[in-house]
This record gives sequence, structure tokens and C-alpha cells, in this order.
Amino acid sequence: MNKVDILAIGAHADDVEIGMGGTLAKMAAKGKNIVICDLTQADLSSNGSIALRKDEANRAGNILGINRRVTLDLPDRGLYMNEVNIQKIVDVIRKFKPQLVFAPYSIDRHPDHGNASKLIREAVFSSGIHKYKSKESLEAHRPKALYYYMINGFHKPDFMVTIDDYMETKIRSLEAYQSQFTKGDKGIETPLTNGYIEVIQARERLFGKEVNAVYAEGFKTETPIVLERDFLGEEE
Repeated sequence: MNKVDILAIGAHADDVEIGMGGTLAKMAAKGKNIVICDLTQADLSSNGSIALRKDEANRAGNILGINRRVTLDLPDRGLYMNEVNIQKIVDVIRKFKPQLVFAPYSIDRHPDHGNASKLIREAVFSSGIHKYKSKESLEAHRPKALYYYMINGFHKPDFMVTIDDYMETKIRSLEAYQSQFTKGDKGIETPLTNGYIEVIQARERLFGKEVNAVYAEGFKTETPIVLERDFLGEEE
């Protein structure tokens, strides 16, 4: 695989689409090489099976135009801070060598999202330490930046990406997860089955109003953005 520009990591399939599906579709249209990594198989989901969710995830990724999707075997509801979990994420980072890594924002009603955020932060740091040995013994790699997308929360973004032309694509990627966002005859009612996609669309519209756009996705960052490097593309 060629150089990976973006590695977007989520705890479960659909996390990345909820938080930054429009941004990924926009970057894919610009020719960026994008990989999505789902940390768990979401086997404890109230609706859908592992096989069905994987099929839905692949269809959603195809809609967004990403290059590849991988699923790890970290335990659903078991994304705890331990060396085994960190090492598995480090291996993914070192394998794909992304320029940018995206993770869930740590403040979220679902504990898995917050725990995933902390695990990914640790893995990004450890991935760049040459003497840190992971299971696959891959070469150290330090991404240029780690950014955070929002799943359930509505927080003041540190920066935004306008997605006017890609909101419809984002919605279609979410609709690919019929087992999660549609309550079937035998399904269980969850927060996702009760107008969740409409709520996400409303959130992105509110973000868009802040930057004179129709829709935008908001992101958080722990470090300041350097204008020349991060927006103008100039080397330091």
C-alpha cells in the first residue's frame, strides 16, 4: 500500500462515520489514501451480528471511498488501558505509517469511546519510540498529528472541516448500518434507533453556521495548529 494519509480509528464500526464521515469522503475525493480501523468487532451491540456489522462497515467504507478497513479483536466493553491493547494499536499505526491519526474525543457518554481515545493517544506516542517493541516488531513511526472527532457529544471545536458537498455521502454511509440506526421487527430500541442520524445532521448544520457553511464537522486537538505546516503545506 502507498503512503497512508489518514488513519481514522474508532471503538466500533460506525464511530468514524458518525464523527467524520464527511471529512473522509472529502479527503477521499481529493485522492487521499485513507484507512479506517475498528478496534472491536462490536459483538455486544444490542442489534446486529458480528458478520452483519462487518458487512455494513465495508459498505459504509465503500460509500466514503476509503482505501481499506481493518478490524481488530480488542474486547467490546473491554477497551482498558493495558499493554496488550496498546500494542495492537501500535502495530496498526506502524504498519500503515499514517501522516494523521484521528480518534474519538475523550468526553462522550459511551465509556468505550472515551477509553478508545486514551488507548489511541498512548499508542500514537509509543509507536514513535524506537525501543518500544510491539508484537509485530515493526519499525517505529510517529504520525504528524493526532486529532479527535466527536461521536455523541457537542463540544466547541478547535477546528472544522466544511462538508457541504459531502453531507449526503456521510448520511448514506450511516444508512448502510441498517442494523444500528433502524429498529427492525425484532430489534431492540436504542439511542441510535430514535432519530440519531437526524441529530448528527443537525449538529453538523450548527457547526456549519459557525464557519459560514451549510455543514461542517468539528474536531479537537491537544496541540496548537501551525498555520504554515497544517494549512499551507509548507515544511518547517
